[in-house]
Amino acid sequence: MCRLFAFVSPITASARTELGADGVESLLALARLHGDGWGRASVREPGAAPIVTRSAVSAAEDPGFDAALATPCRAAVVHLRWATAGLPVNLRNAHPFEADGVAFAHNGSIKPRDTLQAQLRPESVEALQGTTDSEMYFALIRERLAAGDALPEAAAHVAHSLRELFPLASLNALILDAEHLVVVHASATSALTEHDLARLAPVAELLPDEHNEDYFALRMRESADGTVMVGSTGVAGVGWEPLPAESVTAIRLHDRQRTTVALGSLAAAHS
Repeated sequence: MCRLFAFVSPITASARTELGADGVESLLALARLHGDGWGRASVREPGAAPIVTRSAVSAAEDPGFDAALATPCRAAVVHLRWATAGLPVNLRNAHPFEADGVAFAHNGSIKPRDTLQAQLRPESVEALQGTTDSEMYFALIRERLAAGDALPEAAAHVAHSLRELFPLASLNALILDAEHLVVVHASATSALTEHDLARLAPVAELLPDEHNEDYFALRMRESADGTVMVGSTGVAGVGWEPLPAESVTAIRLHDRQRTTVALGSLAAAHS
């Protein structure tokens, strides 16, 4: 489980300027729980491949985090990791994962992992660098990309397929390439486990008030200048609107045009 933030701007900006001082402070507060590493992917100009920085150190303790937030870019994804119980905290398991000009960050847990891995082609399994279900999710999307899908279609197809196999899993993800930020908001039936709630309890009072409203919700906000931002609860604040449940939204980097597809409509199309 993790916290997510992303933006697409009409001008060069940074995650720090888009979050503002209060937003950065919220991220650092969230890192008290989501302290199993952090990562950032950014696109300097539409058409350029994302540049990824990752760390297995808490954002609250890593001086590189502030520099990453200040990196000039037109679009970025920021991820704070709260590792699923039993999965190692190391650089190979840190988000965003990156391959073939695509960066991927996930908030959720897809279990059982052996069932998920069984959906992958053998060559995709062999190419895995870490041990997370999140990297397997990303590998499934890359299989669709290799077959000729554009990123929005690949993400929607995989999210639809995984929802059928894992009805309770959070499939929330932010995916960035040279042309799109894709937001998967698919967590309508997801909830923290009793074990997760026990891990949360000791630091609950230190986290932003919104953190526990709906842990898996993703929200969106459009600024007056046309910048589009997406954030998890605890990052998203006043004036942010909920994204449609069980949906995939693609945001074009060069003009911020948005297209949203409901996973339910994909189910109807495949019936």
